Amino acid sequence: MSDNPSFVLKAIEEVSYEERPIPDISETEVLVAVKKTGICGSDVHYLAHGRIGDFVVKKPMVLGHESAGVIVKGSLSNVRKVTGANIPISVGSKVKHVNVNDRVAIEPGSTCRLCDACKSGRYNLCPDIVFAATPPYDGTLGRYYRVLGDLTYPLPDNMSLEDGAMMEPLSVGVHSVVNLGKFRFGQTIVVFGCGPVGLLCMAVARAVGAKRIIAADVVPSRLEFAQKYVGAIPYRPLSPNKDESKLDYSKRNAENLKKTLGVGDRENAIDLVVDASGAEVSIQTSFYVVGTGGTIVQVGMGNPHIQIDLTPLMTKEAVFKGSFRYTQGDYPLALSMVAQGQIDLKPLVTHRYKFDDAIAAFKATRAGKSDDGKAVIKAIISGPDVDPEDK
Repeated sequence: MSDNPSFVLKAIEEVSYEERPIPDISETEVLVAVKKTGICGSDVHYLAHGRIGDFVVKKPMVLGHESAGVIVKGSLSNVRKVTGANIPISVGSKVKHVNVNDRVAIEPGSTCRLCDACKSGRYNLCPDIVFAATPPYDGTLGRYYRVLGDLTYPLPDNMSLEDGAMMEPLSVGVHSVVNLGKFRFGQTIVVFGCGPVGLLCMAVARAVGAKRIIAADVVPSRLEFAQKYVGAIPYRPLSPNKDESKLDYSKRNAENLKKTLGVGDRENAIDLVVDASGAEVSIQTSFYVVGTGGTIVQVGMGNPHIQIDLTPLMTKEAVFKGSFRYTQGDYPLALSMVAQGQIDLKPLVTHRYKFDDAIAAFKATRAGKSDDGKAVIKAIISGPDVDPEDK
């Protein structure tokens, strides 16, 4: 069966709309009619460069992985193979917590469930993960998407489908701040980079009960938004001096941040630093500003080959962790924070597009602003035949 229009990346800077088969589902799966999909920086990066690190686009791939939708009737593939019949069902027979017409957020990565990483609850590290819109696997920017039943999360009545699509990047924030950063009530956090993930990390920190949230970015408008959105204390990094090395600049910048904002290594210390920028100087600065015994979580992806000063990491006995997607408990906590009113995602959705206008959505996200000059924080693409204003 077809009637599954999809937005496909064919090569660098080349996309098209194509009909894809409507997938059959197994007894553990559901078929979701995708209604809302957010554009992630990784989607843009694949479009512009055809790769992220070792993940290389080698064949046409449907883009998108930040999605929510409605469960629809599908056909049970094993029954179809045995009987030759296309038998409509609501959900796979082993899926018990959702049913047809349920609105759900989609967690877009299925794993083997057998390896040590999966069994230990760190399934994001599964070597056999099948993640939407990560080569060679298709993403969610189509009419339908097949997903394991337990990777769908019913949306409470007070949450919109747009909120559901935002569960994916919010779970990245939950994973970085709560799961890895062990952030607690009354602590102080610095976030480098006020893009969507950085803002969501700040929102999670506020929901937990942060004493201080410091937002660092080189773009004044982003700092203003962070200040308004979560009450963050804005810090705009210094400009580098001529012929100054990156390490020397980062150390000077860190000292300026600490002096300007009254931050010490022990008193009024920074408990958690999250780098959501991937910029080398931001990562370097993190080592100098983190408090004694504090934690640095690296969630932004940039140049993998950078120079760092290990001395502060060692003398402060700080902890440096990499963050990769999300894992056990992150999606449920993200849903709970929004459902209980601790995080408001609506201000982050600045642009909405029809499915047929996906190219314009990617163009605006890539440029950081739409044709009318409005800055983009998060652009949402509606599914085929879905009104962008129907949230």
